Amino acid sequence: MPIAVDIDVMLAKRKMSVGELAERVGITPANLAVLKNGRAKAVRFSTLAALCEVLECQPGDLLRWETDGAADATML
Repeated sequence: MPIAVDIDVMLAKRKMSVGELAERVGITPANLAVLKNGRAKAVRFSTLAALCEVLECQPGDLLRWETDGAADATML
């Protein structure tokens, strides 16, 4: 998937556990794990805003776009 999720990076910087983040954001640890591991198909803006508020960061600190190396190779 071309969208990478860097919640782990922010958790480490803030010295916060997944359970604590889930509780403070108001989502289940299971749903946070789905998002954190890049398996989510979508994320609500309200959830993204809550993550940013709790982690004191910008959306770009949590999500980034990366090229798909396999797709680039087939274009050559």
